[in-house]
Amino acid sequence: MLSENTRRWIEGATGASVVAVRVLPGATSSLLHAVEVEGPTGKRSLVLRRFVNEKWVKAEPDVAVREGMSLQHATRAGLPAPELIALDADGEHCGVPATLVTRLEGSVVLEPSDREEWLRGLAQTAARIHRVDAAGFRWKYRRYNEGATLTLPRWSKQQDAWAKAIEIVEGPPRSYSECFVHRDYHPSNVLWQNGRVSGVVDWVNGCRGPAGIDVAWCRHNLANLHGVPVADEFLAAYVAEAGSEFQYDPYWDLMSVVELLPGPPSMYEGWRATGIPNISNAVMRERVDEYVASVVARL
Repeated sequence: MLSENTRRWIEGATGASVVAVRVLPGATSSLLHAVEVEGPTGKRSLVLRRFVNEKWVKAEPDVAVREGMSLQHATRAGLPAPELIALDADGEHCGVPATLVTRLEGSVVLEPSDREEWLRGLAQTAARIHRVDAAGFRWKYRRYNEGATLTLPRWSKQQDAWAKAIEIVEGPPRSYSECFVHRDYHPSNVLWQNGRVSGVVDWVNGCRGPAGIDVAWCRHNLANLHGVPVADEFLAAYVAEAGSEFQYDPYWDLMSVVELLPGPPSMYEGWRATGIPNISNAVMRERVDEYVASVVARL
């Protein structure tokens, strides 16, 4: 499962022996393994991430460095993020760029027993991230499909709403106050233990940018998973938590969906890994359409 070079690298970085390795399900753009090591101070649980998507690595050859520096920035600020143990920036040891981090306690919750507390926890954690100063952080927010020619999605039954969304996103860019953003903040990247948030993982896209893009990214994931009312409840919870530090702008909601074009929405692999029953493509498209229409109505 691990090459000898990778195993030696892990053991050299930790001063301990690798005693167990298993694949972590749900990863969509990298390969994750839970790694147990044992040394003089006992056992430790780690996570090895290997960036195996060649297209991604070619476009962003510093992807492992970015995650490593995002983690360091987060942990220095006291955020509940994994600790960086080792970094293989160019794949010398692992064959591809890789990071080795501590494994946090807790599990992903996507179908909570107390939705109000769940949304409050997501909102409080997001606001905590956004209160971290990002001045001087190397990576800056940019749109995922920057430079792409945007066209109306053929699968949509809300053509007018999408036309407005594209018009807004392609218009003048919004000004914003920079803060530290996760850039992939959604429920599948938040861990819970005993009813409280215990950690936030997957900091590959960490950057300085607008708080609104994290809020938007979480909102459209919630809309896809549970529907527009839940996305709206999260927004209300975040606004209450952030207070005057945050001014809601529908622009970021529209950006978060437009930057996923041109592909049609489909069931997220991470949901399957946590036991969510399959959501059909038709339902996903309907939920995305409803969400875009609801945001356009806020303009």
